[in-house]
Amino acid sequence: MIMEIHTLLLLLTLSLLIIRFLLNRHGRKNQPPGPTGLPIIGNLHQLGPQPHCTLSTMAQTYGPIMSLRLGSVTVAVASSPATAQEIFQKNDQAFADRPIPESVAAQPNVADTLAWAPANPRWRNRRRICSTQIFTTQRLDLLQHLRHRKVQELAEHLQKQASKKSVVEIGELAFATMLNLVSNTVFSEDLVDPEFQSAGEFKELVWRIMEDAGRVNLSDYFPVLKRFDLQGVKRHVAVSYARLHEIFDGMIRKRLRDRESSPARNGDFLDVLLDHCQQGEAADFTVDNIKPLILDLFIAGSDTSGSTTEWAMAELLKNPEIMQKARKELIQVIGTSNEVKESDIPRLPFIQAIVKETLRLHPPVPLLLPYVAGHDVKVSGYTIHKGNQVLINQWSIGRNPQFWDDPLLFQPERFLGSNIDFKGRDFEYLPFGSGRRICPGLPLANRMITLMVATFVHSFEWELPQGVTPQTLDMSEQYGITLKKLSPLCAIPVSV
Repeated sequence: MIMEIHTLLLLLTLSLLIIRFLLNRHGRKNQPPGPTGLPIIGNLHQLGPQPHCTLSTMAQTYGPIMSLRLGSVTVAVASSPATAQEIFQKNDQAFADRPIPESVAAQPNVADTLAWAPANPRWRNRRRICSTQIFTTQRLDLLQHLRHRKVQELAEHLQKQASKKSVVEIGELAFATMLNLVSNTVFSEDLVDPEFQSAGEFKELVWRIMEDAGRVNLSDYFPVLKRFDLQGVKRHVAVSYARLHEIFDGMIRKRLRDRESSPARNGDFLDVLLDHCQQGEAADFTVDNIKPLILDLFIAGSDTSGSTTEWAMAELLKNPEIMQKARKELIQVIGTSNEVKESDIPRLPFIQAIVKETLRLHPPVPLLLPYVAGHDVKVSGYTIHKGNQVLINQWSIGRNPQFWDDPLLFQPERFLGSNIDFKGRDFEYLPFGSGRRICPGLPLANRMITLMVATFVHSFEWELPQGVTPQTLDMSEQYGITLKKLSPLCAIPVSV
């Protein structure tokens, strides 16, 4: 009897999906062109393990804006600067909100995140506080000493490894350095120990979140299946969210006890948030709903900046002549005995160009975060209907020969003397997005990535492990919502 009921429910669900497919097929006019999909699943089977690559190849056939049907969801994909500009500039208000993947919805209080919450007054208030209390030029300048200290600790750790001729994982060290920087900005203390031993657990927790958020999950494309979590994605990622919230909760509770016993304040971002919690703004700020905001800062700050630093060093190790050119610039500007400081960066145009070129070839979020149309919108003469999702394939735009010469080559020189920047106004180059939902942490990420890369290159010579050459260095990508290196970059620092 139970089996018969389950069979009946399955047949009913399939029938409803087929009916919806037929209605969508005939009812949506003037959609962008795109590949023909299968009944029910649409184009889901065509995405493969590297969706950014697949969609880039499809765009060569169907044009700079195309339409796919992923289950019961219609997705428009923009793959040119002109279409990105129409979406971000002309129609920014229509694409202010994001669809929330089930993997992201697995966290507590998802509506209080900075990355995924709807663009309502509550979200604007949170973004304003982050921008004014962390990411303004004045605040960043005030915290220069903190970034210098974290990078100096990284250099000291590398010096110990160099004395032992040990192989190090560059991405993990960069991740740990960023994690401690964000932790000191928020909590005034390190999360990773001085020997970087505990970085692995945090990196695994964060990568599980990023990988699951980028995974093709049937629950996101067939709403009737959400309750079943057939692929176990929500259950899998909930473990990471629970563990990180547990860590943050312990630190917040400790701070609350300290505030009760003493009027002294650390003056960090946690104190800013707790002040808001205690100023009668309970609807917007409570001890529980500030944790998703803190989590966003940790994930975005540590994962993307650590990964970009790893990609930059991988490209330099793969291109020794560029590494030597970078090192020559550093020695000419700074000398051999002094350490790199942020104040030196404006005088290091080639180092800045290396970071920009890395972000072009290896954008942290290859498809950016998705958007959802708030109403019917015309883009490039086609209609994106209300409720349709929109992806910007920044990875494809950054590698398109129409907009870049020799796009697959790592050539930092292309940015020397160029006015192209990543602040969201040059639509052929959008590693941090654009419009009202551009990454608010862009100023911090740029400073810290540039400082870490400059320190890596200035303080050490680098050798690849035995058996690995620049020609055989694996540059394969692993797709999540962010794009990381499939094989961690391992190298040997050599003291200079």
